[in-house]
Amino acid sequence: MLPMHPCAPLRGDASSSRRSPSPRTVRLAAVGSAAALLVGLGAAGATAAPAPPSITLVSMTDVHGHVLDWDYFAGAPYAQGRGLGLARVSTAVDRVRAERGADSTLVVDNGDAIQGTPLTYYYSRQEPVTATGAVHPMAQAYDAIGLDAQVVGNHEFNYGLDTLAKYRLDLDAPLLGANVLDDRTGAPYLRPWVLREVTPTGGGDPVTVGILGLTTPGSAVWDKQNVEGKLTFADVVETARTEVPRMKAAGADIVVVLSHSGRSGPSSYDEAVTPAENVTDRVAAEVPGVDVVVAGHSHRDLPQAWVDSTATPGKRVLVTQPYRWGASVTVSQLELRRDGDGWALGDADVQEIRSADVPEDPEIVDLVSEEHEATVAYVNQVVATSTQELPATESRWRDTPLIDFIQRVQTDTVRAAVAGTPDAELPVLSIAAPFSRTAVFPQGEVTVKDVAGLYEFDNTLQAVRMTGAQVREYLETSAEYYASVPPGNPADPESLATGQTPDYNLDQLSGVEYELDLAQPAGSRVARLELDGVPVADDAQFVVAVNNYRRSGGGGFPHVAQAPVVYDQQAEIRQLLIDAAQESGTIDPADFAVENWWLTAGGERLFD
Repeated sequence: MLPMHPCAPLRGDASSSRRSPSPRTVRLAAVGSAAALLVGLGAAGATAAPAPPSITLVSMTDVHGHVLDWDYFAGAPYAQGRGLGLARVSTAVDRVRAERGADSTLVVDNGDAIQGTPLTYYYSRQEPVTATGAVHPMAQAYDAIGLDAQVVGNHEFNYGLDTLAKYRLDLDAPLLGANVLDDRTGAPYLRPWVLREVTPTGGGDPVTVGILGLTTPGSAVWDKQNVEGKLTFADVVETARTEVPRMKAAGADIVVVLSHSGRSGPSSYDEAVTPAENVTDRVAAEVPGVDVVVAGHSHRDLPQAWVDSTATPGKRVLVTQPYRWGASVTVSQLELRRDGDGWALGDADVQEIRSADVPEDPEIVDLVSEEHEATVAYVNQVVATSTQELPATESRWRDTPLIDFIQRVQTDTVRAAVAGTPDAELPVLSIAAPFSRTAVFPQGEVTVKDVAGLYEFDNTLQAVRMTGAQVREYLETSAEYYASVPPGNPADPESLATGQTPDYNLDQLSGVEYELDLAQPAGSRVARLELDGVPVADDAQFVVAVNNYRRSGGGGFPHVAQAPVVYDQQAEIRQLLIDAAQESGTIDPADFAVENWWLTAGGERLFD
């Protein structure tokens, strides 16, 4: 279990978790004006009136394991203009500190840090830091940058609580999570908030900034196998209502909320069961005392927005959301005004620094060089030879061998696992989705990165028992991905999607034959559903292989979250694919490719 922080936050000198400007940073500041370093970051003209005192908040979110600007699947830097990663963020942070003053600047991270790239996978699963005792590479990078606080995102729970505990101990900054509760005690499992004393520009009394951490309750759904019976995720808004007054009573002049939650919009799970997923705007509007909210989770690039407070009429709350993967940071200049003996937020202005516009920090590059090289070596390991090129390009509109490879491995794994059980005689179906449009097994050598590029997520394999009627309803939900196609009209593959459903929610089924008639309205598109040429009866029983995200309710598919579980050995699907390729040594579609589903319009098949 993860050690619980004391609930009572400590008033701390901001410099205790934030590095001072290095000689290299000072040198950067000396080579040109602040405006030359960061165009538009509020440099005042010589004749301008004195600026009011202010502090600066630098925010990042949803970094997802991107330390270096390196695509491990492509074996190259990301495409020009898409610069990202903590090494570039570090340069931006140094430049802001050089311009604004290190003692006047706070740096925060809004969660989803330790999952998302082969680097973080490797040090969680292949050479786990929990076993080696090595410092987590993400903690190394964040510690070098110097954070004042970080909140847990939902993906912090992907690798289990032991990995989270190790990361938390490696991280110099406090890891916050006020609404993450320990089931044994009912108390916060992580530190709820922290106070930082920051020096306003121009000097004067320090301003006390309270930083509250809140995370989406969806982890109770998506990582149920890791948190069930251990953690409860309380309602974000209600938790903020409780904690903000405590922060103010402890001396917070300004309240910043790190909200690993989308600004608004529907959840990807049943909100009747779990508190709402995307509530950042509600925190800003409904919780008295909140001044600034950092949003995240939704991977949107929304540097500045103002939300009218309903809790305090006439007040506006700043909401800032940087772009994901360290592709940007937002730099919020928070102007201060006197409020009795303390400070209050006056106005605010936000600028965004795109990571593509700054170079990588050589300190960060050097810091993780060994971990980077170990990860590169791992992803370039050859696991098999493919008899032909197998691309994912057409997987959204036709049955392709590449997806069938996933289906066969999942089916074989589950069939072997249920042998000798009461479910052994049931047909085994498998569900998979086209996660990547660019995945490909090249003809010839297939490497770990090729397989990882096909299955991008760290899902585990489970299996449930479902009826024929439930399978049909499940397919109807998946078919909502597609737009309508009138009979007799030529279908354009690139225009088939409505755009309302992501590719990873386009579930495809193996083990039965079916047609989806896109001339029919959504909800009535499964035109044929057969097993060995015989229509599937509503009361037929199946074992269905599915990933843990879907089985836990992710995507909102019917029945699967409530279906009886018949297999769950915590086996990672990506590793099962790698193991299967290594065991056979050859990837030949003749061994696993079975065309079993088709798109139609008015009964006529499309894309034959």
